Amino acid sequence: MTPPIVKRYLIAFDKYKWIGLASFVLVVAGSTVVAMQPEPPTSYIASAALTYNGPPVSFSTTGSQIQQQGKELNEDVLLSNQIIGAVAEKVGVKPKKLGDSIVLSLPKKNARTGELESTTFELKYVDSDAKRAIQVLAELMQAMIKLSSDINTGRLQAIIQKINDRTPQVKRELQIAEKKLEQYDRIERTAILAAENGSLLSAITASQNLQRQIQLTISGVDGQVRSLQNKLGLTVGQAYISSALSADPIIGNLRAQIYQSESQIAVLRKDLRPEHPTMVQLLRQKQAAEELLQQRAAEVLGGDGTAAPLQGSVAGIRTQSSLDPARQQLANQMVSLQTQRETLQQQLTQEIQQEAQLRREYSLIPNKQLERSRLEQEVALKKAIYDQMQVKLTDAKTAEAETTSSLSIARRPTVIVDLKPPKSVPITLAVGGLLGVVIGGGVIFLLGALEGTFKTREDIRQSLKQREVAVLGELPLMPVDDLDQEAVPVVLSQDSPYLEYYEKFRSNLRRIGGKNLKVVLITSTSSLEGKTASAYNLGVASARAGKRTLIIETDLRSPSRCTSLKVIPDPDATIEPLRYYANLSECIRLVPDVENLYIVPSPGPVRQSAAILESSEMRRLMEDVRERFDLVILDTSSLSISNDPLLIQPYSDGIVLVARPHYTQENMLGEAIDQLVESELGLLGAIINGADIIVSVPEEVAQSSTFTSEVEPKIVEESEEVSASANKN
Repeated sequence: MTPPIVKRYLIAFDKYKWIGLASFVLVVAGSTVVAMQPEPPTSYIASAALTYNGPPVSFSTTGSQIQQQGKELNEDVLLSNQIIGAVAEKVGVKPKKLGDSIVLSLPKKNARTGELESTTFELKYVDSDAKRAIQVLAELMQAMIKLSSDINTGRLQAIIQKINDRTPQVKRELQIAEKKLEQYDRIERTAILAAENGSLLSAITASQNLQRQIQLTISGVDGQVRSLQNKLGLTVGQAYISSALSADPIIGNLRAQIYQSESQIAVLRKDLRPEHPTMVQLLRQKQAAEELLQQRAAEVLGGDGTAAPLQGSVAGIRTQSSLDPARQQLANQMVSLQTQRETLQQQLTQEIQQEAQLRREYSLIPNKQLERSRLEQEVALKKAIYDQMQVKLTDAKTAEAETTSSLSIARRPTVIVDLKPPKSVPITLAVGGLLGVVIGGGVIFLLGALEGTFKTREDIRQSLKQREVAVLGELPLMPVDDLDQEAVPVVLSQDSPYLEYYEKFRSNLRRIGGKNLKVVLITSTSSLEGKTASAYNLGVASARAGKRTLIIETDLRSPSRCTSLKVIPDPDATIEPLRYYANLSECIRLVPDVENLYIVPSPGPVRQSAAILESSEMRRLMEDVRERFDLVILDTSSLSISNDPLLIQPYSDGIVLVARPHYTQENMLGEAIDQLVESELGLLGAIINGADIIVSVPEEVAQSSTFTSEVEPKIVEESEEVSASANKN
């Protein structure tokens, strides 16, 4: 059995053989041109070597680093356009030719340590002039040495310039940080030192002790005040009023006048009536004295009696101003003690406030210490950066005297003759012929692979297997002769060996679909895949098996192919398709040469095929034929043309996809299967139509077999021209 890859290549070879032959001829012609070229002139190979080196004495870290960086020059830098152009101008060689003739071998780095395995690298130059080859390498090495020196000097100058540019800003930042620390110390340093040496804590303790002493003194004063209150029977305010009133001589005289008037009134009240002038005068004198007494009491106490509680009646004033000297002394002592207590209370309040202030300051000390520490760290950091930059600047200036080129000459240029064996014309032609065969065959295979279609039935079978789709049958190419382009090859003879393949297709369909399978929809991904021929011959095989079978052409976008079954379509069906489908006696036709086989020809092409497929007439037709026939086959349009197969699908029990080598696109078949499976549209499986299966046809059977044409048939296996005309749709 021929391997599938060989089959694919033979098919591609048959289609693209002229392109492959053209590729072969081009390669052979090129090799012939190469073989006929004259021998090149003698070449001279000049070789030299450079090595990495450092300064004899190194006093600076920067200088050592720059020298080390100088050992990392790559080929792009050493063979830059600037170097090549300068050398080419000196030696009189074109820059492009010079660059193509130079070979530079840099030392490799150790993969484990990352260090160079060698400090020497080779330079080679090929030229037809020996002296010029030596001159080129000499100039090239001098240019590389100078380039290395310029690069090292440029790096050092860049470092110095960068430090000088950065130093003023770093210095300003340091000064700002120092000024912030100085200002903070001027404000908060005293409190921090007081907390650190313990004086702030001592002040808090002293304030607490003084508060306790004041509280004890206040307690003693309160005891004395309470004792005097018990003795006098007066409060502190009352004692102050009584003492003040009793000490005033005017109040004493007024009290005496009032007392005298009262005495005279008491004596004369027995003899005189209240209306008597003398009594009236005495009462007036008494009232005047009382008014003066009240006014004087208010004057003595001050604030019209608001400064001290003054009893409003004259009797009260007389009572409050009647202290004897001994009681007056006690009252004065009570007032003095009260004044002393208030003074002590104010001192206590001040001490409490001062203690609270000291405690607040003490609680803020940790934050102040942290802030000062942060400012100190900032100053230290800025100073460290500034000091490092000064050290780096000094080190870089020291390196100015040390910086030299990192390259030196290890071996001066020497020249050897490049001897090449003479060219063999037969070998060159043989190699060219071999390459031509390989390239021509590769072009043919590549063009065949880029088509995107299945080449063999094995490819289709493998794709279906990967997607877990059952293969219901592999149908060979039908024997055809000069059939009309619109005809469909149909196996009408009972003795045809091709009927066996369609019978196998029918039995597999019945086995997978089960007993409830009555309506089968047959479609394909694109046209010319043989879905109509498969539907017709499946109907013939089913009818030959004794099943009452009906074929319905639901491809309303194309004309009917029922003439292949010797059935004449109704010419008026295109005018009124809905009326055509509503009358079963008109639309269902009997196939004359096959018993039990019926067909509903398509009235197409018609407009609005989707509306007809979704009409109630079509629904009633499908319901009726499901009851009347054992198997109904729906021949639909391709999925790539329209969605008509999906509109008629609800009336079916399953879908069968038709695939054909050379016609079915791989991506279209995969997308169609994925769509049907994901949408759960009842994909039963697929058939491979037009498979390259050799069928033996006996001569007597071939002569008696009846196809759609009565001319002697011929077997066509892989001819695309005949397949496209006979097995399409």
